[in-house]
Amino acid sequence: MRVGAFVLGAQFPGQGEEEALHRVVRATETAEDAGLDAVWLAEHHFVPYGVCPSAVTLAALLLGRTRRIGVGTAVTVLPNAHPVALGEQTALLHHVSGGRFTLGVGRGGPWVDLEVFGGGLPAYDTGFPESLDLLLRWLREPRVGAEGERYTFREVPVVPRAGTATNGAPRVVVACTSPGTVRLAAARCLPMLLGMHCGDEDKAGMVALWRREARAAGHGPEEIEAAEPWHVSAGVVQVGDSRSEATECLIKAMPGWLREGLGAHTTVDGRQRPMRDPVGYTELLCGLHPVGPPRLCADRLAASAERTGIQRFALLVEGTGDLDATERNIQQVGDEVLPLLR
Repeated sequence: MRVGAFVLGAQFPGQGEEEALHRVVRATETAEDAGLDAVWLAEHHFVPYGVCPSAVTLAALLLGRTRRIGVGTAVTVLPNAHPVALGEQTALLHHVSGGRFTLGVGRGGPWVDLEVFGGGLPAYDTGFPESLDLLLRWLREPRVGAEGERYTFREVPVVPRAGTATNGAPRVVVACTSPGTVRLAAARCLPMLLGMHCGDEDKAGMVALWRREARAAGHGPEEIEAAEPWHVSAGVVQVGDSRSEATECLIKAMPGWLREGLGAHTTVDGRQRPMRDPVGYTELLCGLHPVGPPRLCADRLAASAERTGIQRFALLVEGTGDLDATERNIQQVGDEVLPLLR
C-alpha cells in the first residue's frame, strides 16, 4: 500500500497566498521525511480554493527540493493547456527527476478558465479525448503531427523523447468522475485518479467498470495488470487522539475554506452550479476517510484498499489550514499510521 499527501495550496479565510503556498512546500518536505510515498498537487485558477495555477511548475520546484518522494499532479487541467507543451514539460521532469514525476490530467469544470485560456466550452465538452490522445502520442512517439478539430500542425521531432531505456515512459493518470471518463481512461489503459467525494462502493464500481472496458478495448491481461496498481484514491486524513477530536479539528476549519473557495467559481456560460453545504460536505469527508486515532486511520485505509482494489492513496493533509498542525498531521501519518499498515 502506498500512502501519499494531497495538497491544494488551500487559502483559508484570513490567510495570504504566500502562506498557502509555503504550506505546500513544507508539507512536501515533511512528507518525504516522514516516509510517505508521494505528494499530489492540485491546480486551480482564479479561486482561493487552491492558489496553485500550475501544478507542473510547482512539481518542478518540489522535485528539486526532494530526493526520494514521488511528485504528481492531481490534476493538470488539460483543456487549459496545449498537449504538446504539457508533453514537453512532462518529459523534462521525468528525465531530470529520475522518473519520480507522475502526470495526472483531468477535464476540470465549465469555469471561466476556458474563456481566459481560449479553449472555450468545446475544449471541455468534446475536446478532452483529442487533447489526451495528442499528449499520449507526444510521450510515446519519436515524431508527431496532428490533424484534429482543435490541433493541426506538421510533423515535428519530439525533443526530448519521454521514454528511455533508463526511465521508461512517464506515468499518466486520468481523473475520473463519471462513467464516461472511466471508459475514456480504460480504452487507453490509463490508471484512474478517483475523487475524495466518492465512497468505497462507488470507487469499487468504477474499478470494475474500468476493467471491463479495458478488456473490451482489446487490452490484454498483462497490460491491465501493469496499469491497475497505479490507480489512486483521493481522500482526507487527520490523525488525532480520538475520532471526535480529529473530526472537530476539520469541522472548525474546512467549512470556511470550502465556502469561500468553492463559492468563488464562475461558470463560463452563466450556468448555475449548486454548491455543496460546506459543513455537510466536511462531515461526509470525515465519515468516509481516515479521520481519528492511528489505529482507526490504518484500519480504514486497509479496508478501503480491500473493498476497492486500489492500493495508492492521495490524502488531503492540510484540512486544518494551519502549518504546524499540517506538519504534525503528516508526521503522525508517517510515524504512527504507516507502521500499522506494514
